[in-house]
Amino acid sequence: QVQLVESGGGLVQPGGSLRLSCVHSGSIFNLYVMGWYRQAPGTQRELVASMKGGGRGEYADSVKGRFTISRDNHLKTVSLQMNSLKFEDTAVYYCYGKESGVEYWGQGTLVTVSS
Repeated sequence: QVQLVESGGGLVQPGGSLRLSCVHSGSIFNLYVMGWYRQAPGTQRELVASMKGGGRGEYADSVKGRFTISRDNHLKTVSLQMNSLKFEDTAVYYCYGKESGVEYWGQGTLVTVSS
């Protein structure tokens, strides 16, 4: 059993910053892939950023240069630093993990960008 728990969502003005964090617990010590997806109302869930093991982060074009993913395998966390937020970044953000072909999801945390 693996659980992913997000924190850090909230309301922010355009141009502002937020940092999302996710910690995983359970029977698997480390998840090979960890990342973040988001889903805005009426849209499909989309990949925001992901990281394999200790590799480099991969980003959706819409967030490149503004968002940074990082992970700490010892603490079993993955974070998403979001800068220069835009209205269109408003969505529920989901922590994601994958190991041996099995996917795991957090419950989601809402990010609202509004003036």
